[in-house]
Amino acid sequence: MHNWKIKLSLFLNYFVFAILLNSVGTVILLVQSSYQISKSQAAVLEPFKDLSIAFVSFVVTSYITKIGYKKAMLIALAAVTLLCFIMPFTKGIFMIELLFATIGSSFALIKMSVYGSIGLITKSEKEHLSIMNFVESFFGVGVVASYFIFPLFINKANPASTEWLNVYYLLGGISLLALLLLLASPLDESAAHEKNKTTANNFAGMFRLLFTPIVLVFILCAFMYVLLEQSIMSWLPTFNKEVLQLNDVLSIQMASILAGSIAFGRFVTGIILKKIGWVAWLITCLVAAACLVLYAMPAIQTFISTFKGTKITALRDVPSIAFIFPLIGFVLAPIYPVINSIVLSSLEKPKHGIMAGLIILFSALGGSSGSLITGNIFEHFGGQTAFYFSLVPIVILIAGIIIFNRLHKKNAASADFKNMGGGH
Repeated sequence: MHNWKIKLSLFLNYFVFAILLNSVGTVILLVQSSYQISKSQAAVLEPFKDLSIAFVSFVVTSYITKIGYKKAMLIALAAVTLLCFIMPFTKGIFMIELLFATIGSSFALIKMSVYGSIGLITKSEKEHLSIMNFVESFFGVGVVASYFIFPLFINKANPASTEWLNVYYLLGGISLLALLLLLASPLDESAAHEKNKTTANNFAGMFRLLFTPIVLVFILCAFMYVLLEQSIMSWLPTFNKEVLQLNDVLSIQMASILAGSIAFGRFVTGIILKKIGWVAWLITCLVAAACLVLYAMPAIQTFISTFKGTKITALRDVPSIAFIFPLIGFVLAPIYPVINSIVLSSLEKPKHGIMAGLIILFSALGGSSGSLITGNIFEHFGGQTAFYFSLVPIVILIAGIIIFNRLHKKNAASADFKNMGGGH
């Protein structure tokens, strides 16, 4: 396979950070017991992660190509590997906050570099879309893995124990493996460089790109999607424990269904998009997601009314609705990689790094907003009300995707006109 080594490296990098980033929901659940803190206090872990992503992506995006994609990924992996090996020796919420700030900062470098590198190793929009979905599917596999790795280190007899911190020995080892593989993977970055570009010019280019209509609408869609996904993903373990009355281990493991359905949804999308248009598929998925929310929340209320106060400790006793609601991941899955691929493949390769930075920046802001909003609604109005909130970004996304498609068609038509000699 052409460029197989660097492709494998990109997949493994994303796999590592999928485990680390999406452990936030699990850690939010665990720190409430281990450090005796409230939901609103635990909710700040998401901003530590996401605002670090936003800050680093904003600062670095204009000269990521000057640093080099490969070098940036090596720096990120080295930082995370070091902190993971330190974590088991630490105590206190401050170190958890520092960990997620480091993970977020490092992921900003990884994501910009991965997205930029995909543009270098693909030759067409179809190939770009295929690799993007495959990379995001691999990310989903990492998310699923995180829900099974963490419970292995939980002390079931003492939920307040901090023994679960030993999981970071394993995660540090995986990160180190990813670093060594990347070191051995060649990547030709010459096509990503533009001559005579200063940092000031790159910043100006970033802001010019930001205020083009199609990018503005794309950013709204990316922001809303991540707000929606993270509001569910970060709080599903806590929802499982407090609303459905599952124990800690089951609460975490059942949340893996969401991650698994996201990974499977992205794999299926790669097949379906060969048959039908991406807009029709995304709208269908969003309508299905809204229907699932409207079905699941009343069903959960019925379960609560019938079995209130019954603590569930065995998988055989888990109610069917706990398996059904996380399937929302399957219908949400296609949105993010598809819109990312469409906007990136419509730009020149030297702009992919800058666009990736904007994607990361606004995705991070969306994720942070989603977790904070959901955490506060959960604390004051309950878990069901918090998940009903997901209907708001779903409606906005439907409208945003319709507008995004119209602008994409308009831009494509304009580019064809210029290529035929009709423009200057």
